Amino acid sequence: MKIIGLIGGMSWESTVTYYRLINEYVKSELGGLHSAKILMYSVDFAEIEECQASGDWDKSAEILGAAAMALQKAGADFIVICTNTMHKVVPAIEKQIRIPIIHIADATADALLNADIKTAALLGTKYTMLQEFYKERLEKHGITVLVPNDGDIETVNSVIYDELCRGIVSPFSREEYVRIIGDLKRLGAQGVILGCTEIGMLIDEKCSPLPVFDTTVIHAEKAADISLQEE
Repeated sequence: MKIIGLIGGMSWESTVTYYRLINEYVKSELGGLHSAKILMYSVDFAEIEECQASGDWDKSAEILGAAAMALQKAGADFIVICTNTMHKVVPAIEKQIRIPIIHIADATADALLNADIKTAALLGTKYTMLQEFYKERLEKHGITVLVPNDGDIETVNSVIYDELCRGIVSPFSREEYVRIIGDLKRLGAQGVILGCTEIGMLIDEKCSPLPVFDTTVIHAEKAADISLQEE
C-alpha cells in the first residue's frame, strides 16, 4: 500500500471527512482490519485565509510547499491537498517536490465524464469560481463550466467562510444554494460540482436540483484507489 500525504486544515472540518472516506474505501476494498497508510500535515487555516484575502499566493505556496516537502521527507508516495482553492498554487508546489500531487480538478473531471456530464455548474470560493486555474483544468477535459452571477458568487463565498468553515450549517443557506443551483440548471448545467470541500456539509443529492459531484468524496476516493494500485 502506498503512503498518502495529506495536506489538511483548510478547513479541519473537511479534512476529517477526507480521513474517514479514505479509510472507509480501503476497508471496503481490503476487508478485515485494514486501514489506509496516511501522513498528515495540518496547517493553520487562518494563515492561509489571510494570504487568500490579501492576494499573497506566493506566501501560501511557501506554506503549502513546506508542508509537501515535510510529507515527502517523512515517506509519502504522493500528495493530496484537502481543499479546492489552494490547488491554485499546485504548479509552485510541484517545483519543490519529487512526488506527484493528485489534482482535485482532474479527479472531478473524470467523475463528470464517467457520468456523461459535459456542462457543469461550479460552486466554491470566489477564487475558485472567478479565477481560471480551476475552470481551465476542467475545460481541458472538454467540460463547459457555468458559475453563478456576481451577487450569488458573494453569497456562496460568504456561506463557506462565515458558516461552513466554522462548522455552522444553516437551513436558510441551504435554501439559497438550492436556488442558485436551480438557476444554473436553467442555464444548461447537467450536474453541480461542490467545488469547495465544505459544501458537502450543506448540499447533497436529496436537496439538489442537479446531480451532485462532491469533490471531497471524489478526491478522497481517488487518493485511496491510487494508494492500492500496484506499481
